[in-house]
Amino acid sequence: MSRAVEIVDTTVRDGNQSLWGATGLTTPDVLAIAPTIDRVGYHALDFTASTHMAVSVRYHHEDPWERIRLVSAAMPRTPLTFLTTGARFISWQPAGEDVMALAFALVLRSGVRRVQICDPMNDVAQLRLLAARAREAGAEQVVTALTYSISPVHTDEYYAERAAALADCPQIDRLYLKDPGGLLTPERVRALAPLLTGAGARPVELHSHCTTGLAPLVYLEGVEHGLRTLHTAVAPLANGTSQPAAETTLRNLRAAGFSHQLDLDALAEVSAHFRAHAEAHGLPLGAPLEYDASYYRHQLPGGMVTTMRRQLDEIRRPELFDAALEEVDRVRAELGYPILVTPFSQFVATQAVMNTIAGERYAQVPDEVVRYLLGQFGAPPAPPDGDVVERVLSLPRAQELDATEPLTLDGARARFGTRISEEELLLRLTMPAEQVDAIGRGGAPASARAAAPPSAPLVHLLRELDRRPAITYLRVERGDDLVVWRRDPGGGDAR
Repeated sequence: MSRAVEIVDTTVRDGNQSLWGATGLTTPDVLAIAPTIDRVGYHALDFTASTHMAVSVRYHHEDPWERIRLVSAAMPRTPLTFLTTGARFISWQPAGEDVMALAFALVLRSGVRRVQICDPMNDVAQLRLLAARAREAGAEQVVTALTYSISPVHTDEYYAERAAALADCPQIDRLYLKDPGGLLTPERVRALAPLLTGAGARPVELHSHCTTGLAPLVYLEGVEHGLRTLHTAVAPLANGTSQPAAETTLRNLRAAGFSHQLDLDALAEVSAHFRAHAEAHGLPLGAPLEYDASYYRHQLPGGMVTTMRRQLDEIRRPELFDAALEEVDRVRAELGYPILVTPFSQFVATQAVMNTIAGERYAQVPDEVVRYLLGQFGAPPAPPDGDVVERVLSLPRAQELDATEPLTLDGARARFGTRISEEELLLRLTMPAEQVDAIGRGGAPASARAAAPPSAPLVHLLRELDRRPAITYLRVERGDDLVVWRRDPGGGDAR
């Protein structure tokens, strides 16, 4: 087996989400460094998800479709990735097949080339369906996750059965072992890697978080056992609750006898850009964490831990943080051991915080937990606690939510107008009207606009091209750099 290792960069999505609450980067911040990122030689860029698209609208008043178009045009060599559960788009309400089909079509039309699918239940039938849907929409590469968790249900046999059941799916190009809580140990990846690599001839990627401090060791153990693609972030947005740092990972790989094809000079420029951005905007830099065994009890992803702490600070109850984490463990068991990945990490954490604040458990129950127990998000891995089910489903609100239908496009044009684009239609269907109305109102905040330096002429060129529909094609070559820009004749969208 080749000892060459590929890297998927997670800086602008998962690094941003894990360390900066998904709000730390605007479109200009990314565009200013996108051509340099393209030179690094990553296998792909973990770029966006519907949550991040919503953040662009809600916090930065940006058009998330324009963000994809412009960054894709600035990075012709590096495929942009869209991460999705395939069951919802922005809204927590489950989405119908027509909504998800449109979402796939639009993100791919805007410039995404790679789709990572993470079904939070590891439902094989759903993963196969979504892979086919992504391929039909035009995805160049479809990567399907098996999400790691620890519970009485999530055994080696559990993962082996699911990997085997996906082995003959022709629409899946790659598997990836997704460890959102940073729970993998070297021993566990040593056991799981052969089960995944042995299930078909497709490559297997490894995605973990540094939450427990073990991810760098897990990565080395993973490549020793056949995993040849690792997910990393540049150092300023690595470590902490994010992924291992690319710089350190590459040094470790070299020391262990593995090779890579990345441009280290370009990587250093990218790292310096994000370090300067963090210092200019008062954002925290990633730093290694000490081993913390408590994560093996609550299992929350790093970004969710950060969010929980911030929410308790906002309501001036920071002293409840430790108690809320302990409550997460109890709630998860009572709900049948859902894997704590979006959206279930949010559901469980919210219920745990409510239980802790109220003093009476399940005195308040968010709609999403009610709908979870109604089975609207699929069958839980294990049967939920009967007393909790009885209490929650006896609530009057449960009767109302039981009639909830998935979000569909039926009647959407009548509600929102026939002259708006499909992109705007999908945003209006899934977001509050006032947030969508604010897109482009005065542009991004002044601090964000300033983040694109005047020394980035390519960024300004791409913006101007996007505004001029008469221009349909542009090709620019300079040395080894190549930018190809074209407008989709059917929808007027730049690629």
